[in-house]
Amino acid sequence: MVEERGGAAGSGTRARTRRAIIDAAIGLLAGDPTASLGDVAAAAGVGRTTVHRYFPERSDLLTALGRDILEKVEAATVRARLDDGPAAKALERLCQEYFELGDGLTLMFETPQLATWSGWDEETAADQHFLNTVRRGHTDGSIDTELDEEWVRNLVWSLLYSAWAHTRTAGASKHSAMTLCLHTLRKAIAP
Repeated sequence: MVEERGGAAGSGTRARTRRAIIDAAIGLLAGDPTASLGDVAAAAGVGRTTVHRYFPERSDLLTALGRDILEKVEAATVRARLDDGPAAKALERLCQEYFELGDGLTLMFETPQLATWSGWDEETAADQHFLNTVRRGHTDGSIDTELDEEWVRNLVWSLLYSAWAHTRTAGASKHSAMTLCLHTLRKAIAP
């Protein structure tokens, strides 16, 4: 039995279409921030009018991408198990999880419209958990106490940007880029 457009099957189809547009936009815009909504539609395998139905303006799509990336950052933070073991090791796990955000990282770092999106201004639960982990590292002796929480957070994001850029521009494997990232992190935060 086929359900009406507004039924459960319709909402499932709409959710899959929206997901396909967002995923295509992340991949496409990470490589070409000037790509048009028509390009996004082609990459998602839908018509331009379909993209406009979900995201009437480019700014609507960018807002959705920002929210999607923040949700993925939150999920990666949970997977990193920041409360387990020494804080320095927890930050290593966090780097590995964040690195897997791939093109989402590129968008975060290189898309000016996302950088000015108001959603970045709000401190998230992931942000707070990160800062608490650094404080715990000061207490458990695994992170240099002269490095304040904000410095360590900026350091981690900088290392992640460097690692991901190393794969994109130097052709390094993900494994070698992550190995370098973690090696640098260990040396940088060691007490």
